[in-house]
Amino acid sequence: MSHQSFRELGVSAPIVDALAARSIHQPFRIQALVLPDALAGLDVLARSPTGSGKTLAFALPILERTTTTDARPSALVLVPTRELAAQVSGELEALAPTKGLTIAAVYGGMPLMAQAKRAARAHVLVATPGRLEDLATRRLVDLTHVRMLVLDEADRMLDMGFKPQVDRLVRRLPSNRQTMFFSATLDGPVGELAHAYTTSPSHFEAELVHTEPVEIEHSFVPVTADTKVGTLIQHIRSTEGLTLVFVRTKRGADRLVKRLAHEDVRAVAMHGDMSQNARERALARFESGKVSTLVATDVAARGLDLDDITHVINFDPPVEHKDYVHRTGRTGRAGRSGKAITFVLPEQQADTSHVARRLGHREQFEQAGMRSARPKLMYTSRRRRGSKW
Repeated sequence: MSHQSFRELGVSAPIVDALAARSIHQPFRIQALVLPDALAGLDVLARSPTGSGKTLAFALPILERTTTTDARPSALVLVPTRELAAQVSGELEALAPTKGLTIAAVYGGMPLMAQAKRAARAHVLVATPGRLEDLATRRLVDLTHVRMLVLDEADRMLDMGFKPQVDRLVRRLPSNRQTMFFSATLDGPVGELAHAYTTSPSHFEAELVHTEPVEIEHSFVPVTADTKVGTLIQHIRSTEGLTLVFVRTKRGADRLVKRLAHEDVRAVAMHGDMSQNARERALARFESGKVSTLVATDVAARGLDLDDITHVINFDPPVEHKDYVHRTGRTGRAGRSGKAITFVLPEQQADTSHVARRLGHREQFEQAGMRSARPKLMYTSRRRRGSKW
């Protein structure tokens, strides 16, 4: 948290009151760093992980610097996934009535024409690159009046292959605009993209800072194809709170949910083959606690931002270390501790030991009775076929 108040950072009284009504009184560190320059209209590069409070760091400047008389849309937030688009637009919609502004979310899986009508009338768009480019190409939305651009979780957008679409969308925008760029990393291609899109930006870095120390307990569990599901059921039944289970494939998610149901364990799946309405229903049941277990693929869980996930279980271990970091970062949020558990089949031990070693979890891996493989000279991912489930 910051010692400065929102009011001291330049946020207007009506929005300060609206934040207070939602029990948001003190800014997080990333908000305190970014707000003065963002409210002044400067370009911003911010390295900030998911869960650090970055959404308000760009939402508040958008709301403060957008007026009802502006040509529409005048602000654009690009995000990598449907779920993140829904969450960011929800944050903006909670505060937008204070300024009389309208917000529209633009993403795939929903009727295109109805979405286009809302987008054309909205002051602020929150969009995934693919769907927005579709609307712009069809001339269903005009981006020539956008004065503020935000790229949220830019590293994920690159990881998911959206750079060509983002490049084409940015070329449609006025060059005289404010650009804010938020990413968990600003190295390599992400940094190059950030500098290409911004002009003399202010640089900020904020790690997760909590009032209480947050710990994620990492553990590795050796399993076989025969014991894997039973071990998962034992873990689910022995925990309280929400459990997020990661699997490798869409079919694997559906099959695992059915297998759990046979054992009277209620779970819902979330993956890319589901309609957006189905994904939102599954997420709502999970978030409300009606179902305490969500089985998801990596892509479906990108941008998932829930404070109450107490356990992340890698039913299928991640192939790369950055996927491990992304998955396990879904727990241990908002000042709470969490547990990250990875199941390891015998044929997966070598690859998983490389991930564990790279991230400093070698001791936990070996405590489970598994031997670490010798370090590789260069880390490369080797995809292996998973188990039956």
